[in-house]
Amino acid sequence: MVEKRVCTADQAVSDISDGAVVMIGGFAAPGVPEELVKALLRHAPHRLTTISNGAHGHRSEVWDAAKLVEAGLVARCISSFPVTGGASEHNAVEAQYLQGQLDVIVIPQGTLSEQIRAGGAGIPAFWVPTGVGTAFEEGKEKRLFSGKAHLLEHALTADFALIKASKADTLGNLVYDKVQRNFGPTMATAAQITIAEVGEIVQPGEIPSDSIITPGIYIDRLVIAEGHGANSG
Repeated sequence: MVEKRVCTADQAVSDISDGAVVMIGGFAAPGVPEELVKALLRHAPHRLTTISNGAHGHRSEVWDAAKLVEAGLVARCISSFPVTGGASEHNAVEAQYLQGQLDVIVIPQGTLSEQIRAGGAGIPAFWVPTGVGTAFEEGKEKRLFSGKAHLLEHALTADFALIKASKADTLGNLVYDKVQRNFGPTMATAAQITIAEVGEIVQPGEIPSDSIITPGIYIDRLVIAEGHGANSG
């Protein structure tokens, strides 16, 4: 296997262009590749499509897709939780949507996860019962299976995936820390280029093979998270 390119966050996102589709890992705060998001804000491509679990900026110190929306870089936001309930004022997603500046697509969390997994597996579409009889079925094909209605959902893929892991080896094999794992493994398979922000890089063989969650074949670039240094072994 070929060793992966290790670069700075700014170098890693430098070819994300206007109009790109970008998946961003993370479940609330854990697992958000914050250094990569900060670098993308500095690079500032416009008219992005973001795919993420959340984009509501529930905590101002979390650098996730919400920061890209706030900066006016996003044209289309695909998310399970673009807003929070009970907010006293509109966040950037709500405000831009209401002003007609942002296209927001809300997808149930389990369906979103399966759409990404299907994209990585080369499955174009699949049927789910989730959303039948609700606003989620609008415009979707519906069919009965064993007498139960299902909706046709299409796979999601991206130009880039930004994910976070606790450790990588130089071949790009990844391990995650607890809930840091979340959407990362599936997003890594569903993008043309996957960039992993990690806390540590070790030599091949230092990660037990049965502990590897994301094989290096899916990883294109590695970035050391701020405050960490690569371990040369």
